Amino acid sequence: MDIAATLSRLNIPALNDMQEAMMQAVPQSDGVILLSPTGSGKTLGFLLPVATLLQPAVAGVQALIVVPSRELAIQIESVYRQMSTGYKVNSCYGGHSVRTEEQNFSHPPAVLVGTPGRIVHHIRAQNIDLSQVHTLVMDEFDKSLELGFQEDMAYIVSQIPSLQKRILTSATALDHIPAFLQLRAPHVLDFTHVKTSSSVLALRAVHIPEELTRPEGLAFLLSKLKGESAIIFCNHRDAVKRVGVQLSSMNIAHGIYHGEMEQIDREKALIMLRNGSTNILVTTDLASRGLDIPEIRHIIHYQLPVTAEAFTHRNGRTARMHADGTAYLLLEGKDRIPAFADGDIRDEELPDHFTPLPEPEWRTLYIAAGKKDKVNKTDIVGLLLQKGGLQKDDVGRIEVLDKTAYVAVHTDKIDKALRSIREHKIKGKKVRFAIAD
Repeated sequence: MDIAATLSRLNIPALNDMQEAMMQAVPQSDGVILLSPTGSGKTLGFLLPVATLLQPAVAGVQALIVVPSRELAIQIESVYRQMSTGYKVNSCYGGHSVRTEEQNFSHPPAVLVGTPGRIVHHIRAQNIDLSQVHTLVMDEFDKSLELGFQEDMAYIVSQIPSLQKRILTSATALDHIPAFLQLRAPHVLDFTHVKTSSSVLALRAVHIPEELTRPEGLAFLLSKLKGESAIIFCNHRDAVKRVGVQLSSMNIAHGIYHGEMEQIDREKALIMLRNGSTNILVTTDLASRGLDIPEIRHIIHYQLPVTAEAFTHRNGRTARMHADGTAYLLLEGKDRIPAFADGDIRDEELPDHFTPLPEPEWRTLYIAAGKKDKVNKTDIVGLLLQKGGLQKDDVGRIEVLDKTAYVAVHTDKIDKALRSIREHKIKGKKVRFAIAD
């Protein structure tokens, strides 16, 4: 595999030290444990060496990547496709069509990414054959254990008869390695204390005045940030819902994200964050890692995290790569800064009044057709430019899923474009167009 060409396709100038270390360690070791913080490039760190191990003469799954969440599965599959290795990749996870996954397995991928429960389902239904798997990756292994997937992961390992290499990744040190992994004297690469970028994380304490409620304090802070990208972390999904309602009452555009939501609604929330239709996401710790989302300028701890690990992972959503970021701790009444929140924490003053936030530059156009309908980005751009009366600069990020597609369109152009294309066909088929909210 041409590493330089792959990096060029990914718009990455060079491998970082961690990725270089993985390129050396994986081919030479039967077991590798990678400890590296969120945002350090772990996904590429294991995908590149795994890709070099694939053999064209082997039919079937050769590398199995087990992840704790559907979002992480989707992200890894997307990165692998961008690498253009010539080897097929598929993902499987809860909330995705089982029939679609079964159809994908009729021509087995060389690389399979999936969540533990869905992989176990396909093994027991005899939809996948793991007899050719030589490499197993357990990404964010600590998170998988935390979520109670140990039994499923043990079963998966027991079903791989010719396993040669085991790769575990984690953003934090592992207390123990379960026996079912059969990792003997693994090669440990610890980059948890290595600064992986030139970015700077600033910590700020926001003391909410007595005359303001916590939701009002949040709104005043968002007002001060003037619509810059922010993730607001709550400890429970009920709090996420309440904050979402309160922001809506103040006409503050935002998305919400938590584990109780339907898969399509979670995907849509992330899509709209990625394409700029919303710059603010209210979420639980579910979004603290393993998601494909853009660089975030601000992290707001609406409710204080209960552990140092949660604090670290939340803050890891900003100040990534070469961009600086700020994390704010909202403090009300008797709230105190947690002992684990060490560092130079300065006070952040709230403005004396609320100023409405600017409207997002983009809105999202929903198209009820996707990859399974043979629709691609070129088809969508052609329709919007030729029939929708748009210019190239009026069209932003496009994401095409199996049965749907989402397009960012300039806010002041989307209504007219929707009226213009409503009666037109795409790929010879009449489909539904709508503005996603």
